[in-house]
Amino acid sequence: MNPQRKRIPKIEPFKHRVEVDPKFFDKSWKKLDDAIREIYNHNASGLSFEELYRTAYNMVLHKHGGRLYDKLAENLKGHLREMGKLVEAAQGGLFLEELQRRWADHIKALQMIRDILMYMDRTFIPSSKKTPVFEHGLELWRDIVVRSPKIHGRLVDTLLELIHRERMGEMINRGLMRNTTKNAEKRLAEESERVSLYMDAKTADKIANVVDKEMLSNHMQRLFVMENSGLVNMLINDKHEDLTRMYDLFKRVPDGHSTIRSLMASHVKETGKILVTDPERLRDPVDFVQRLLNEKDKYHEIVSVSFSNDKTFQNALNASFEHFINLNNRSPEFISLYVDDKLRKGVKGAANEEDIETVLDKVMMLFRYLQEKDVFEKYYKQHLAKRLLSGKTSSDEAERNMLVKLKTECGYQFTSKLESMFTDLRTSQDTMQSFYANLAGDADVPTISVQILTTGSWPTQPCATCNLPPEILGVSEQFRAHYLGTHNGRRLTWQTNMGNADIKATFGERKHELNVSTYQMCVLMLFNSTDSLTYKEIEQATAIPPVDLKRCLQSLACVKGKNVLRKEPMSKDISDSDAFHFNDKFSSKLVKVKIGTVVAQKESEPEKQETRHRVEEDRKPQIEAAIVRIMKSRRVLDHNSIVTEVTKQLQARFLPNPVVIKKRIESLIEREFLERDKVDRKLYRYLA
Repeated sequence: MNPQRKRIPKIEPFKHRVEVDPKFFDKSWKKLDDAIREIYNHNASGLSFEELYRTAYNMVLHKHGGRLYDKLAENLKGHLREMGKLVEAAQGGLFLEELQRRWADHIKALQMIRDILMYMDRTFIPSSKKTPVFEHGLELWRDIVVRSPKIHGRLVDTLLELIHRERMGEMINRGLMRNTTKNAEKRLAEESERVSLYMDAKTADKIANVVDKEMLSNHMQRLFVMENSGLVNMLINDKHEDLTRMYDLFKRVPDGHSTIRSLMASHVKETGKILVTDPERLRDPVDFVQRLLNEKDKYHEIVSVSFSNDKTFQNALNASFEHFINLNNRSPEFISLYVDDKLRKGVKGAANEEDIETVLDKVMMLFRYLQEKDVFEKYYKQHLAKRLLSGKTSSDEAERNMLVKLKTECGYQFTSKLESMFTDLRTSQDTMQSFYANLAGDADVPTISVQILTTGSWPTQPCATCNLPPEILGVSEQFRAHYLGTHNGRRLTWQTNMGNADIKATFGERKHELNVSTYQMCVLMLFNSTDSLTYKEIEQATAIPPVDLKRCLQSLACVKGKNVLRKEPMSKDISDSDAFHFNDKFSSKLVKVKIGTVVAQKESEPEKQETRHRVEEDRKPQIEAAIVRIMKSRRVLDHNSIVTEVTKQLQARFLPNPVVIKKRIESLIEREFLERDKVDRKLYRYLA
């Protein structure tokens, strides 16, 4: 008797019984059939590929893979038969172009269909040993289109003819646009010569019209959009000679110039949109603006040289640049940063002031395109203030020239506060001379230079009071007493977050002069009386705001080559439990060492939002003032007319939002500057 075999239990997943709609396949296939039709009709943008993928997935999951595959094949055959008819109908030289166009359409459609049926490709097709979707589509193209009796012979003959013509020295469709325009130019010259030699002069215009129609008008759209030799190709590759010929020839054709202009504008908008929305290119604001300037130079030259400096083409180019530059709301900030870079470092390769002037003129061309010039003003004021207070400007003359350009472009109101900043610096120099002339001579008193900044003219923020070192506190109080003694009724508030200092430091036997911010000076002076301090002790002693203090300590302890302090534990981030020690091993090849504050070139997201909030707040009184001016003049006006008039008045600085205008009108009604008409609620009346 055989011993019983030991049975091994087999565990299988519980299978749910799902009631399937008997019309499930037909409904699902109709959805896919409609989608494939839209794909072949170039209407795929409105399709939900996720939903289509899920539909195909469920069909395969419910064992309909075979029927789905067969239905797809029938569908593709139908579309390919229609394509074949279009190719067969193409005459002469258009035959090969039509075949190529339909091939490209089929390939693009197959790629989308393959993505939708990816699950079937991965599961059903390998198990059933069928040809994958994409490859099957290629086989059907070969069998239905290429091997069609009416196409196959023509295709072979056409290809052989093209090869023969090229061997004989003819140019085949490598530069169809260039050759067509050259040929048209030649034919016009020949016909003109025939008329002058042996035909009636009255026939000249008629003959020219026939040549224009047969060689240009009838082929205009197709020639312009040729992939490798059309208008866009000429623009991309700076084909000035070909563009000039095209411009001169197509002015003879109705809508010739307007078509060229429209295609150029569309191309500039498309390439510009890619430029201003590419995250990689937005990382470096200076490079971003330089690319904009390069694009402007490129197309300005094309319009000037090839399009006879045609005003209509200039206007189209300007409208295109204005369109795409304002797609990026950081364009005002980046243009200001570009100017800041050039005025701080100078223009690379610039031999004199004229070279800087040329760059600034080009920047002003971009500035004119900005719809939010007040945002640019906000950033420019911040960047100018930093340059002036740190003394980091490559040329005072260039700074003033830039102000003149802005003033010419936008008026005195735009630059009045900027000009006031320069006035403050001149006044401050006189004040300091007066202070030191009256100060009793004391060799131990630190030398200070105070800039007196007019509130409202400078981009100052409310600043927490910082505890200055005793050595500085004494002389600063002396200056306060001197200034208030000569200027009655004024108030001084120290902006310690904007200052800087030069201090001498000894590290063992090495001596260095450190250029630091006022906050950094306050921290370093604490180490005259001790070698070590905790973060909390530094914070308590200086009263520097935590965010600024951490940035300050990062610069002093965490930057290689500038680490005059040591941090424990060593890391890039500053925490409340950290300890800091005087670094007596610090060394540098330079006697004068500049220790900057860790700060990003462009604004962080919170800073950007804060700037945007300040801009919106600044706009409110400007919108209200415009409304009052308009209503004072017109007395009674409807809502839409007020919005139109306000936009017209303010568009030189910014485009006001209609929603904001509505809110400002309501605010003026509350404050009894305006009232609603008692009969027509859409009308507003001015209250004197």
